[in-house]
Amino acid sequence: MKKLLILSAAASAVLMAGGDISAPVEPAVAAPVVAQSSGWDFSGQAVVYYQTGDYATVGAALGGVTDADLFDQDGSRADFGLQLRAVNKDVFAGIGAGVEVSGLSTLNLENWLVSDVMQGTGKAGALLAGANDVDDLTDGGWISQMYLTYGVANTTFKLGRQELPKALSPFAFSENWNVFKNTFDAVLVVNTDIQDTTVVGAWVAGANHNGLGVLSNLTDFNSLNDSDGVYMLTVQNKSIEGLTLTGSYYYAPSFVLDAYNDDANLFWADAKYKFGNYCVAAQYGYMDLNLVDGDNDAQAFGVKAGGNFDMFNASIAYSNVNDAAVGILNVGGVKTPLYTQMILNQNFIRNDNDTFVVRAGMKALGGNIGLAYDYTTDNSDADNDYQELDLTYKTKVFNDTTTLFAGYIYQDADNWDDAKNTVRFWARYNF
Repeated sequence: MKKLLILSAAASAVLMAGGDISAPVEPAVAAPVVAQSSGWDFSGQAVVYYQTGDYATVGAALGGVTDADLFDQDGSRADFGLQLRAVNKDVFAGIGAGVEVSGLSTLNLENWLVSDVMQGTGKAGALLAGANDVDDLTDGGWISQMYLTYGVANTTFKLGRQELPKALSPFAFSENWNVFKNTFDAVLVVNTDIQDTTVVGAWVAGANHNGLGVLSNLTDFNSLNDSDGVYMLTVQNKSIEGLTLTGSYYYAPSFVLDAYNDDANLFWADAKYKFGNYCVAAQYGYMDLNLVDGDNDAQAFGVKAGGNFDMFNASIAYSNVNDAAVGILNVGGVKTPLYTQMILNQNFIRNDNDTFVVRAGMKALGGNIGLAYDYTTDNSDADNDYQELDLTYKTKVFNDTTTLFAGYIYQDADNWDDAKNTVRFWARYNF
């Protein structure tokens, strides 16, 4: 299973990192700044997260429940999270360090309000043994980041457990949709010697996984490709005003999956052009894996165009993924890096499909209101076309220290008996 996840993650390397419902622009790859001052900086965040649907959660399903109503215990999940971090950019002789610890708890809500959680901490065995009667079924903590940094001239190094952004690593990135992000055990090198150009090299050894529910386990870090790991080289150039070109090459030596044992090579490229308040983008990728059971080369293509109009914004995106042995999947989680990624459509857009997504947003009610619609044509024999509608509201309060989010998600697929409705709320306080 671990190998399958790595293979799926490698497939996603061929695609452009996409946005959420409001289609924000992915930040450009930039060299981390290594400060020359000493002293520890302390920060953290506290999170409350609740989601409910008119379908049973994993926890309820394990207890024999197959259906639910909105806001029923059997269709709801929740988590309370606390994250603390300490960073010193110059501990000794220019060497910096960072440590982050994270913890999750249901505070016993599974006894009366919910039947599952947003993120798990390795207590699936307890749930399987006692279903909904298990107290504190996800209470737990882990070291989410621990790294050293060093800078010399125009080159910086970062060694250890850390976050990786989609702009830097589109097939192994830290997802921000859940309570906390997943992280990676990696060596990262960033160089800016060439004018208007950033060169990034990385060796990624291991990762945890950002999944949904008690069956996921953020405390468990596994190797990506045994002791060989995965190598990445990304080059980004901004020599032409408004134009950003990015190319990435990935190499997994002696990759093993079932009867397959050979080097895996992947190429990914994208181009973005901004002019005034508008932006257009395109991406293409190719993955050469040569598995033994048929045509396994993955190809993907996508385009996106959008703009801002005073208090409004709008965009349209399209993606195509061919019928490959492995679909598009981030090794660190469940989302894809496609332009057409929405809140819950990842299982329908990652393989053998054509997808169109239209987004619109406006500044109102002290925050941002977003609306997005997805129509996916399933090109496989399953012929399971899919639709999703996302309506969201997001704002900041208390001097911008706290972010509030509310979302409604409607899903329907040709092979489903009924459509699904999901409501999601979260609050995130940064200190």
